[in-house]
Amino acid sequence: MTVRAAVLPAVGAPLEITGIDLPEPGPGQVRVRLAAAGVCHSDLSLSNGTMRVPVPAVLGHEGAGTVVSAGEGVTHLAPGAPVVLNWAPACGDCHACGLGEVWLCANAMNGAAGVHARTADGTELHPGLNVAAFAEETVVAASCVLPLPDGVPLTDAALLGCAVLTGYGAVHHAARVRGGETVAVFGAGGVGLATLQSARIAGASRIIAVDVSPAKEELARAAGATDFVLASDATAREIRALTGKQGADVAIECVGRAATIRAAWDSTRRGGRTTVVGIGGKDQEVTFNALEIFHWGRTLSGCVYGNTDPARDLPVLAEHVREGRLDLSALVTERIGLDGIPAAFENMLAGKGGRALVVF
Repeated sequence: MTVRAAVLPAVGAPLEITGIDLPEPGPGQVRVRLAAAGVCHSDLSLSNGTMRVPVPAVLGHEGAGTVVSAGEGVTHLAPGAPVVLNWAPACGDCHACGLGEVWLCANAMNGAAGVHARTADGTELHPGLNVAAFAEETVVAASCVLPLPDGVPLTDAALLGCAVLTGYGAVHHAARVRGGETVAVFGAGGVGLATLQSARIAGASRIIAVDVSPAKEELARAAGATDFVLASDATAREIRALTGKQGADVAIECVGRAATIRAAWDSTRRGGRTTVVGIGGKDQEVTFNALEIFHWGRTLSGCVYGNTDPARDLPVLAEHVREGRLDLSALVTERIGLDGIPAAFENMLAGKGGRALVVF
């Protein structure tokens, strides 16, 4: 069956909206008709080679839709069921899974090397991050599909698949924000806005948003920021001034740039925690001297997929949505159709992109 999709022909090449030949689901697979997919900076990292995946590929890793059909052996997902795609399914057998650290599963990306579909001329296409959500329909492993809890709008639910899980997990699992603490969030994109909302849910007393764009202030404050700092060489000093000259208890970096990571570290109080969520390139080197590591006693940690277990955390997030504590629609700055994906990517490359949601 032919469906339309956004295809990355090669690393660094523009995305192409084209028809692809998508097979029926095989054993252990599920066919999903997409309702929406988020345009995430991780997709940009795939397209420019920061993150390596087999190409050509159908990108898109943050999506939600309804089950069309299921292959042999899949009995827990019926046609018509609303679902969220999980781009990093844990195998349950590797060392990390044995430790309960499913977000570090050694085999989570194995599916990205498979053949997902073909172009009209027979060229084999891979699924960018397992789920190939930039398409009208996709076929994925059953482990990549999670039932959508009741009470969450299907279109907005796409954001639960990456941005919201990552932001929520960064606050609650990686940084372990406690009620009354001060939190600085660097970057007010999709993940950053989810992080701000999650810090509010965690009971942070002061939530400081940092971004290079003054236009992000309104969005950041709507998400829960009590203060907004325009990024500059003085960012750390401004955050210390807002926190009684101490620095934030927790700084969460959602950009993935060396300068921003360093600023987040400098903004954290003595003994505080700095958590890096943003995905940076190998050329983004961050330096520290031995004395400051000793003196400041800070903790610097990475964060993969929010250190979440999607099967465990998705129902928790759904409850926050139902109770009005988490507003998914507030994370979206633009709603586009499938044909708008290439332009959205160009805007991100130019540093002008907001948080786009593809609605099918």
